[in-house]
Amino acid sequence: MANKGPAFGMSRHVQDKIDSKYDSELEQILVEWISRQCGSGVAKPEAGKMGFQAWLKDGCVLSELINSLFTGEKPVKKIQSSTAAFKQMEQISQFLNASEKYGVTKTDMFQTVDLWEGKDLAAVQRTLSALGSLAFTKDEGTYNGDPNWFFKKSMENKRDFSDDQLKAGKNVIGLQMGSNKGASQEGMSYGRSRQIL
Repeated sequence: MANKGPAFGMSRHVQDKIDSKYDSELEQILVEWISRQCGSGVAKPEAGKMGFQAWLKDGCVLSELINSLFTGEKPVKKIQSSTAAFKQMEQISQFLNASEKYGVTKTDMFQTVDLWEGKDLAAVQRTLSALGSLAFTKDEGTYNGDPNWFFKKSMENKRDFSDDQLKAGKNVIGLQMGSNKGASQEGMSYGRSRQIL
């Protein structure tokens, strides 16, 4: 990757806005969860945004994390630390593909350069939060964290109604349509009554 100098003008304003979305409290929760989830093999990073990025940048911690959430066959087969940029980015891409297979939606995913170049670490936090919420919601026994860290996602609650129940429902006037009680024109008069002589 090419080294980029400081941004100016509108580019600087946009980057500052992106940087302001980074949450330090969420960083602490994510670090604690990833450390518990991956076990003693993963050391904790230095506090702060740059420490968080450096910790995740090579993709090894992320790969360990996603592998710990799967039972049976692991999605990331080979986890190896490398100093080569393309290898690190490939490892991050493997994590993103495995996360998508696990159920994280495309809209919750970060781009590889968001983490590797540190362009949008708030997007990285959103992806990890979505992954944590999904792991907590699935309740497969692989989630190793505090239940208060992530919210439980809503699940499908499918209902099957019989034909009789469906027919009975057609006869009910829903409250969204208003009420038919008291709707008459009795007692209404407009203007003077007609005088017939």
